[in-house]
Amino acid sequence: MIKTLLPLLLSASALTACAAGPDFKAPVAPAAAGGAFIGSVGPAVVAAQADDHWWRLYNDPVLDGLVQDALKANTDIRVAVARLEKARAGLRGARSDKLPQTTLSGSPSYGRTSAAQSLPGVDRENWTVDAGLNVAYEVDLFGRVKRSIEAAKGDVGAAAGDADAVRVAVVADTVRAYVDATSSAERIAVARQTVALLDKSIRITNARFEVGRSDRLDVIRVTALRDQQAAVIPSLIADRDGALFRLATLTGRVPQDLPGAVREQRVTPGLSQPIPVGDGRALLARRPDVRAAEQRLAADTARIGVATADLYPRITLGGSIGTTAVGGGDIFGGGPFRWLLGPLINWAFPNSQANQARIAAAKADADGSLAAFDGTVLRALEETETALSVYAHALERRDTLKAAREAAERAARISLARQREGQIDFLTVLDAQRTLAAAESDLASANRAVAFAQVDLFRALGGGWAVA
Repeated sequence: MIKTLLPLLLSASALTACAAGPDFKAPVAPAAAGGAFIGSVGPAVVAAQADDHWWRLYNDPVLDGLVQDALKANTDIRVAVARLEKARAGLRGARSDKLPQTTLSGSPSYGRTSAAQSLPGVDRENWTVDAGLNVAYEVDLFGRVKRSIEAAKGDVGAAAGDADAVRVAVVADTVRAYVDATSSAERIAVARQTVALLDKSIRITNARFEVGRSDRLDVIRVTALRDQQAAVIPSLIADRDGALFRLATLTGRVPQDLPGAVREQRVTPGLSQPIPVGDGRALLARRPDVRAAEQRLAADTARIGVATADLYPRITLGGSIGTTAVGGGDIFGGGPFRWLLGPLINWAFPNSQANQARIAAAKADADGSLAAFDGTVLRALEETETALSVYAHALERRDTLKAAREAAERAARISLARQREGQIDFLTVLDAQRTLAAAESDLASANRAVAFAQVDLFRALGGGWAVA
């Protein structure tokens, strides 16, 4: 029987060349999308290939360690990897449909037959043993199995792209939290330095008041300004603590387990070179969300074929061998042995409305996936161009605030010198000190904004998900 079954299976496999439904064709992005970015002109960026491990451009060993910890232990990444493994299991299941399906059965039972069903001289109560092996193989004439495998491959590709997109987000969030913590530490230092300078002004003003060269109101005004600046410090400390706690979560730790080296960092990482951004073509090839959208379209296109194949007959070749023995006799003898071989044809005909509805739904899903792919491409370009613009203008704003801070510092020194000489009143000095404090705070905030803009640009470029 097996010698007869195997040639039938092999010949049936040769009939599976055709597959129902459309073949997947990779969607094409607009031609203009592959060119240089609008914002790629300027000293802050270059058109070189973007760096996957972009955080290393900061040359900060503490940051490098945090990113690697996040890639290995972040809970969002673990969830994404689990979904990828689920998709891979689905692919293995779909591929198993290409193989013959086997079922092994065995059924011992003890019972009593009626007198009418019993032969003379045979015990009516006895053991009955039934055992068998069933083999079934679907002849994939219209590609249902083939398209199912293609759909499962698309699901795996989409899950892999989603996992990489989560890694990109986690790396960017980790760097951003680190930058937030360090920049908050810098802003705290600036605020404390400003408070120290105002404390000095209070001592000087008090001394002038004691000798009658200043008014009591001057002391009150400079003390009020000092208290205003001191009141900023607690909120900055809270911001820094929040960033550190966020870093702990991103790296899979509780806040108490965050390394001490991270808490001690006081300098915001900066770049000493232009950022390599590549071009639109490289961006779309690198962004994992674009790859995931393309793979979803591939999966939904294949599912049109799965639904279309159900319009046609489904042919299964099957065979079975078995034996039934009564009374514990020889179950492998020639008498109780049986075998069966033959095809099974299933065909939902002529009522195919349900299948037609499934085909229409599958086509609608594919149309939606194509629209989603186009939208993902457009958003990728939008995010990158926006990040380039924000970064360029953040640098411009910081340069302007640097100049303003230097001018405010000179004005504060000059006003103090002139006040000592009696050339100007205290209100002018107070206004100069207030201007300097605001300039220091604005510059610290600008440095933070530049660092955030860098991270957002790297995130939009879509690199950085491989564990080094």
